[in-house]
Amino acid sequence: MSGLLDRIRRAGRQPWHRLSPAEARKAYVVGAEVLDLPRAPLPRVQHLSIPGGGGQACPARLYAPSHGRLPVLLYLHGGGFVIGGLETHDSLCRQLALRSGCAVVALDYRLAPEHPFPAAVDDSWAALRFLATQAETLGLDGTRLAVGGDSAGGTLAAVSAIHARDTGVPLALQLLITPGTTAHADTPSHRLFANGFLLDADAIAWFFDHYIPYHHRRDWRFAPLEADDLDGVARACIILAECDPLVDEGLAYADRLRAAGVAVALELYRGLTHDFIKMGRALKEAAHALDAAAAALQEALKP
Repeated sequence: MSGLLDRIRRAGRQPWHRLSPAEARKAYVVGAEVLDLPRAPLPRVQHLSIPGGGGQACPARLYAPSHGRLPVLLYLHGGGFVIGGLETHDSLCRQLALRSGCAVVALDYRLAPEHPFPAAVDDSWAALRFLATQAETLGLDGTRLAVGGDSAGGTLAAVSAIHARDTGVPLALQLLITPGTTAHADTPSHRLFANGFLLDADAIAWFFDHYIPYHHRRDWRFAPLEADDLDGVARACIILAECDPLVDEGLAYADRLRAAGVAVALELYRGLTHDFIKMGRALKEAAHALDAAAAALQEALKP
C-alpha cells in the first residue's frame, strides 16, 4: 500500500480542496477506475430513471448477472456527497453483481453544493421505496432487498437502513464499505491519518462544507451514530480499512449495531487506506473484500 501511495503522489493529482466541485467531478471520472478491475461483461446492463426525492427522477443503472428474477442491491456511490456517479463506480457495481449473483441498481443521486443536505438522503430513500414496491416492473424481486454503499454512500446506506426500519420496508442487509458515521470528523483516526493516506483532512472538510452547514451535522441523517436507537435495523456487513480516517467511526458504528442486537459481519483490512476496494488491479485485498461483500449478500438474500 505504501508503494501505491507513493505512485499516486508522484502522479501529481490536484487535491480535491483546491478544485471547484465541477473540476473535481471531472478529475474523479478520469481517475476513479485507473486502479479498479476491468469492467466485467454482464448479460444485463440497463440505464434507468427512477423516482428520487421531491418527485424528481434520478438516473440509475441496473447490473444483473442473468435475466432471471433476482434479488436486488441498491448501491450508493462514494464521493463525499459532492463528486462521483455511475461512471466512477461502474466496475465496482459490476463486480458486486457478478460475484453475488444479485442485481445491483446504482443510483445517481443529487450532489452538493447544487443540491445540499438532505437531497442525497431523500433520493436514496425514494429509490429504496421504489425498489421495495416496484422492483417487479424491472423483473426483479423486491422482497429480497439490500442497500449498500462506500464512503459517503456507506453513510447514505446506513441512514437508509434506519429509514427502512422506521417505515416498514423489509430490508435484508446493509452493506457499509468504509462508511462515515460521525458528525464532526473528530475521532483519533481522523488525526492519525489526516495527511498522506489518500483521504486527507482538508478533503473531508471540503466535502462537508459543500454538503451541510456545521450546525446541522448532528442530524442522524448525516451522522448515523447520532441516531437515538438502532434496534431492529437490518443486519450489516461492514468493510473497513485500517489506515483510513473513517476507521474509528466504522468500528464505533459496528459496536452500536451489536449493542442493539443487530448481527454484524465486520471485515477490517490491515495496512490499507480508504477506497482500497476500488484498487483491484494493484491490491489483492480488494478482491477479498469484494468476495466478503458478495458472500454477505448471498447469505442475506437467499430465498
